[in-house]
Amino acid sequence: TMGNWLVNHWFSAAVLAAWLGINIFLFTYYFLFFDRDEQYFYTRAILGSALAWARASAKCLNFNSMLILLPVCRNLLSFLRGTCSCCRRTLRKQLDHNLTFHKLVAYALALLTAVHTIAHLFNLERYNQSQQATDGSLPAVLSKMHLQGSNKWLNPIHSNETTVEYVAFTTIPGLTGVIITLALILMVTSSTEFIRRNYFEVFWYTHHLFLIYFSGLVIHGIAGLVRGQTEQSMAEVHPQHCAQYLTQRDQNCTHDCCKDPEFGSIPAESWKWVLAPIILYVFERILRVWRARQKVVVTKVVMHPARVLELQMQKKGFRMEVGQYIFVNCPAISALEWHPFTLTSAPEEDFFSIHVRVAGDWTERLIDTFQLELPRIEVDGPFGTASEDVFQYDVAMLVGAGIGVTPFASILKSIWYKFQQSDQTLKTKKIYFYWLCRDTGAFAWFNDLLASLEQKMAESGKADFLTYRLFLTGWDTSIANNVALHFDTPTDTVTGLRQKTIFGRPMWNMEFAAVAAAHPRSVVGVFLCGPGALAKSLQKSCHQHSSLDPRKVKFYFNKENF
Repeated sequence: TMGNWLVNHWFSAAVLAAWLGINIFLFTYYFLFFDRDEQYFYTRAILGSALAWARASAKCLNFNSMLILLPVCRNLLSFLRGTCSCCRRTLRKQLDHNLTFHKLVAYALALLTAVHTIAHLFNLERYNQSQQATDGSLPAVLSKMHLQGSNKWLNPIHSNETTVEYVAFTTIPGLTGVIITLALILMVTSSTEFIRRNYFEVFWYTHHLFLIYFSGLVIHGIAGLVRGQTEQSMAEVHPQHCAQYLTQRDQNCTHDCCKDPEFGSIPAESWKWVLAPIILYVFERILRVWRARQKVVVTKVVMHPARVLELQMQKKGFRMEVGQYIFVNCPAISALEWHPFTLTSAPEEDFFSIHVRVAGDWTERLIDTFQLELPRIEVDGPFGTASEDVFQYDVAMLVGAGIGVTPFASILKSIWYKFQQSDQTLKTKKIYFYWLCRDTGAFAWFNDLLASLEQKMAESGKADFLTYRLFLTGWDTSIANNVALHFDTPTDTVTGLRQKTIFGRPMWNMEFAAVAAAHPRSVVGVFLCGPGALAKSLQKSCHQHSSLDPRKVKFYFNKENF
């Protein structure tokens, strides 16, 4: 329910509310300022309300450009997580929503860019019309001011032959505006989940256009094409009294309004907004380079079926928790590319490991390289908050879908080690593990892990500690025929495990009802690493199957972000 969400995510909700509030305040304040302020009376005579739309969106663009880099300062976030280790875990967990916030700010930038660009297209059109007008109206008179002297101009267009395209590609604001808008469009479109998962390099390199974005942003307003009346000129010839005389002026003028108004540019200020985050980000990158230089020893390389590469590594001072991830770089393939991988080892092991499947050119080349030689590897991390909540429940229901099964390798191994060592921090007495995947090919290594856990548990007489169900959601007739032939074998035909593979999707109501019946007085933690649609149905099931009686079964839903 909404109430539960707010309790668990109050920090995220507060950040969101503050961010929205500041955006609304900035937009409204500057919109009204440029729409009402006397200093821009003459500017508005030419441009109308499009001036306020352009300026208000510019302020919000500066504010969001200031924020966009902060959520991707990984080391800064790790530092914050470390300093607030005394804070409640829910607060630390909120810092894992950094990429969600980064995306939110990016979408705001895209929307504000559209508003800003459209407003300026209207402005250019109006500047052009006023320059070409010969009707003696106020916009026409103001557009001829440049003939009176260098400081007098208000309309940046001084010739009748100018087109919108000419201004867009020959002035500093026009050209930088086009460049940074293109950079933004490319960054947003190349960061869809499909591209990130399958063509990581495209996403990685395109995202470095942020360097061009910030360079363009800083010089965008430097030419000062939008102008307002200077304060000195306002004191001498205030538009309230003098505007009417501009269009009907006598040759031998004697009153106070004879003098022409003078105009000055709005100073460029984007740099003031983005300077501090840029400096922070430079420090972040220097820290990453320094951390990556520390030696990593690859202790074991395992080639699993379906071209999945397992790397076991050691690095001095490396300490991990379950559910964390690292960034990996292989200079032999590319000095610039860093790819994120979820750790598949348990903290109790004397190495840390990752499993690499083919997902784009880089991973393919990494697998090929390791089959020929042992290249140098650089590692940055670990990052992310530990998924230690799993250990806090009497009964845990773990659901891994597709690639989302990877973090559970670390979690299941760690639980087993803690269970063997009678660790006091482990409250878990029973685990239900649900594995949903289209085909087990790429996850044969996970299969082996389950098989070895199954064997170890059976040997120590704890076979009932872990119950797991494998659901094959994508299957063809050849698999079905094979299953029909070997129906009465003790192990499964698809996985070779003792637990049978179930074809199709889980009936969650039945699964939850079975767990509730088996543990009528327990608190059950439900953990998912998988798609959003699945999260919704699990959340619903948690709600439906939790008893209103506080002494009876309760289901708590936790979605992990990896």
